[in-house]
Amino acid sequence: MTHGRWLGYAALAVSLSACVTINVYFPAAATQRAADRIIQGVYGAKPGAAKPGAPVPTPGTPQGRAVPGDGPLVALLDFVIPPARAGADLDIRTPTIQAIRASLAVRHARLEPFYAGGAVGITRAGLLTVRDLAAVPLPRRNLVRRLVAEDNRDRNALYQAIAAANGHPEWESEIRRVFARRWIANAPAGWWYQAADGTWRRKK
Repeated sequence: MTHGRWLGYAALAVSLSACVTINVYFPAAATQRAADRIIQGVYGAKPGAAKPGAPVPTPGTPQGRAVPGDGPLVALLDFVIPPARAGADLDIRTPTIQAIRASLAVRHARLEPFYAGGAVGITRAGLLTVRDLAAVPLPRRNLVRRLVAEDNRDRNALYQAIAAANGHPEWESEIRRVFARRWIANAPAGWWYQAADGTWRRKK
């Protein structure tokens, strides 16, 4: 191949890198590992919790589209815009994420009796809800509502922060879906959760 032709490929690759998104796959396995670390930290890593790194139920979802073609041009594009590494761990140690994790862990100690008593349940969206207010003494009902609302704000902020910290804000919805499964998978027996069909079940 002539020197001039390589220069032409290089110029084209640089030009395409400014306007084309190549294969970037959502790292489902890495997200599950991150979710398990965070959730087990919030729950206090109770015995019987799901182990980090367990198989992911669904495969990763493609984000973006591939640049057509093959040969030297694609090799150059991979050099200019490297594909995402499916096996890499997500960054979950930014100050924002650490602060949210600490807030969730502190609040969990106050929420735990309401999980155990069935007043609070985990929704299929990975958030909390007051599912049985009658199970809460009247003087504590406002407290439960407030704790649930604060926890949901933290959870929503966490998913957004993880996506942003890893340079892919568009991953937020996928991160949310993974966490929704892992909050339930890591929960101890006796807690209530919402199944995919919307019904409430007690974890065994």
